[in-house]
Order: sequence, then structure tokens, then C-alpha cells
Amino acid sequence: MTHADPFAAGRLPAAFLTPGSSSFVEFLGAYAPGLLPGNRPMAAGAGDLVAPHGTTIVALVTADGIVMAGDRRATMGSMIASREIEKVFPADDYSAVGIAGTAGLAVELVRLFQLELEHYEKIEGSVLSLDGKANRLATMIRGNLGLAIQGLAVVPQFGGFDLERRIGRIFSYDVTGGRYEEHDHHAVGSGSVFARGSLKKLWRHAMSSADGVAVAVEALVDAADDDSATGGPDSTRRIWPVVATVTQAGYLRVPDDELAAVVADVEGRRRAAHDRGHERGGAR
Repeated sequence: MTHADPFAAGRLPAAFLTPGSSSFVEFLGAYAPGLLPGNRPMAAGAGDLVAPHGTTIVALVTADGIVMAGDRRATMGSMIASREIEKVFPADDYSAVGIAGTAGLAVELVRLFQLELEHYEKIEGSVLSLDGKANRLATMIRGNLGLAIQGLAVVPQFGGFDLERRIGRIFSYDVTGGRYEEHDHHAVGSGSVFARGSLKKLWRHAMSSADGVAVAVEALVDAADDDSATGGPDSTRRIWPVVATVTQAGYLRVPDDELAAVVADVEGRRRAAHDRGHERGGAR
């Protein structure tokens, strides 16, 4: 008996059994291109839809790797769409990716990127270099260019621990897939201009991961202070930024109780500085 559908006979299609590229995105593009985010047909004017957007992501290099952090707010026009969205994810054991832009597409891109790196490791039997990971992500962003032109842009930030050079490195991208290595620190998203100013003042060469976490949190607080789309730490609801370190020990998300202590320290120092300013003003 002949089956038109190989799955009906309990067999995988030939495409799954044929040796090919170590890239899952290339395989999917050949076997089922319509499943790739950038290849899906969009209705006319889809880019005019008000979709949730995520901001802001900061990343910085430390003595033993990198720190990446993202606020928890997603906006939809002038409205707050979510106060608890997560924007920083492990790409694999030794790298992290943060998302800014159209939230739904960005999260889908991250999941596809995670699968891409896992697929490569299974096929090749080795871990892709950090430069190779950065290049793969650039190719995936370029594939989303059609949606970006329609107003549904995704601009991630990527970084990790380079196992060959034994250092932390960070990368930024544009909507065309341009890849740029950033030195010391960087930020993306609507609050990035304020976060970058904060990072310039607070970052120090060869700082520890613990100090890097404190700097990243303070940069997000500065961004939230001037950018309405960036959400600051919410002590009432106990909503803290997502902060992760990537070192030779791998990706590690900073626990909420540690972040609560960091936020309390930042707020305490700022409150004391504010009170001193008022005292000096009243003494004149």
C-alpha cells in the first residue's frame, strides 16, 4: 500500500533523513519556508497595528564575562501592555540575547535562535564560536527585513563568554542585519540614550560581575526616569529587571532577592542625595 503522506506510514519525510546544512534556519527555509517569521504573508497595513513593544536592554563587559539586563515593561502605543515581560534569555550555555522592538516577533526570533544553536551543536558535535553565533543571529534578523519595513522591527542585543579568547563580548544589530561589536558597554531600545549616558559614568574597566549587576540596574533606573516606555523596578509588586551574567561558568540569572537588595541600595543612595540637595537649598 502506498501512502502519499510519509507520516501516515510512521516514517519521516526524506528531507529529515538527508544530510545537509548544520543550520536549522536553512533547513526550515528549504523544507517549510512559510514557517519562518520573515516569510509569513502579512495583510496590507499590518505594520500600522499597535503591537506590544519591549524596551530597554543594557549590556556591559566585566572582568570575567558580561552582564545583560532588561526592564520588564512592554508598551502598546501610550498604554502599558505588560509590567512583567521578560526580555533577556539564554541563547545557549555561554551566551545571552536581549530583545527590543515588536515583542511577539522578538520572542519568536529568540526561540528560533536557541533552536539554531542547539541544532548546530547536535549536527556538528561542537559549540559554535561566539563570532559564529553573532553572525547566525545577524542572518536571522536580515530575514525579518520585510516585516521591519512594515513597522514590525526586532533589534536584539547579543553577548556572551568567548570560550576561545576567554573574555566577555557584546554585539549590537540594526534592522538590516548589520552586526557591530561593542566595546565595554551598550544599550538598545527607547531608553537606550539615557542608559548609555549612565553606563558611561558608572562602568569601570575589569569590574566584578557583582558591580556590573549594580551598574546595569542603575542604568535601567536612569532610563526609566526619563523614558516612559521603560519600566523601573517595582518594589510594591516586587517586579525586578531580568539580569543575567555570562562567564566561563555559563549563563546565570541573578535571583530576585539579590536584585531587591541592589534596587534598595540604588534607591537609598538617590533618596539620600535628594534629601541633601533639599537641605542645602533650604539653608540658603
